[in-house]
Amino acid sequence: MLAFVTTLRHPQNSVNYGRVEDLLQETLRSVTQQTVDDYVVIIVGNQPPRFELPHRTEFVQVDFPAPAPPTGAQTARAPFVWDKGTKLGIGLIAARRHQPTHVMIFDADDFVHRGLAATVADHPGHYGWVIHNGWMYSRARNAYRAQPDFNRTCGTSFIMPFSAYDVPADVDVNASQEVVAERYGERLSEIMGAHRNAETWYREQGYDLQPLPYRGAVYHVDTGENHSGKSMRGIARPLDNRLRRDFAVRSARGRVSTWWSAIGPTAAFTDARRLASRILRRAARSLKR
Repeated sequence: MLAFVTTLRHPQNSVNYGRVEDLLQETLRSVTQQTVDDYVVIIVGNQPPRFELPHRTEFVQVDFPAPAPPTGAQTARAPFVWDKGTKLGIGLIAARRHQPTHVMIFDADDFVHRGLAATVADHPGHYGWVIHNGWMYSRARNAYRAQPDFNRTCGTSFIMPFSAYDVPADVDVNASQEVVAERYGERLSEIMGAHRNAETWYREQGYDLQPLPYRGAVYHVDTGENHSGKSMRGIARPLDNRLRRDFAVRSARGRVSTWWSAIGPTAAFTDARRLASRILRRAARSLKR
């Protein structure tokens, strides 16, 4: 069984918390369209979503304080890792009673492939998968493109055995942040609150990760609530049936508006300017030699 685990930022550290919940609802539509029912979804946050949760989804409420003053979505890294990591620690404790073989930590605004739970069900003893190649999608533009080096770009990128997190057996979902942080130790900062170097950490612990053989996740940008503030610029692919079918991504624009946003003059000019800048930099380096 696969446990999907995610967290919600503190309402104080968002631009618009209603928007955070809207993004979660879109993400859950994707996560819960799995082709088999051998999964559970755990969400940890400070207040329950205002919408009805879908089938096989649970919410765990915590009273953790805001990790930073009201600053919008882009908080400093340390408080972000602390808040996300400790909430994920609670989520893993909540998932334990379902006895999952594997866990996928996902960001509450991304999308995942409908076949993930089936892949885990077919390989219950697998050492884990890493998503090296995924998609980047901008709902603002209703367009997407291939995203290489996905696991260093997006946190929705690992499917790991439950044992990888060494979930403490004597800690429950009512534990304080300090207790959670102490019991998970370096896992909190290395693989739970952050992801860029997680593959190296897992391998050092003996997990022989395999690349997922298909593009298993979509990094959702241009939301206004991304901690990274990431945006997608330049020419991209208009949303098509591939993302609709495999990831339950719903169209945000009409056909003409989508094509104009994806491959229109603004996108083309951005790519042309980027290419010109690259050429000029190379020419400048050549002149210095």
